[in-house]
Amino acid sequence: MKNVVFALVGILLGVIVASLVVPPALSWYSAPGGLPQGTQIQAIVEIPTVIRYATGRLIRGQIIGGAIGGVCGLIAGYVFGRKRASQ
Repeated sequence: MKNVVFALVGILLGVIVASLVVPPALSWYSAPGGLPQGTQIQAIVEIPTVIRYATGRLIRGQIIGGAIGGVCGLIAGYVFGRKRASQ
């Protein structure tokens, strides 16, 4: 039962960390490089497509963060469970 609690806490922490890390990483990745400071980029974009792309990437990052956090939580639950059982 403790492993499940550790996994759920890990998932929650993974999603929180991904929610903090993915938006800056996404804006850094999509920013054009090599332009002088203050230069405006003129582009015609479809706003719904941009929104779908950004939210899709954010949700994908949260899923990956939750999966990594869940695995780390399971490992932590196993390690802490074994230490207490052996004492």
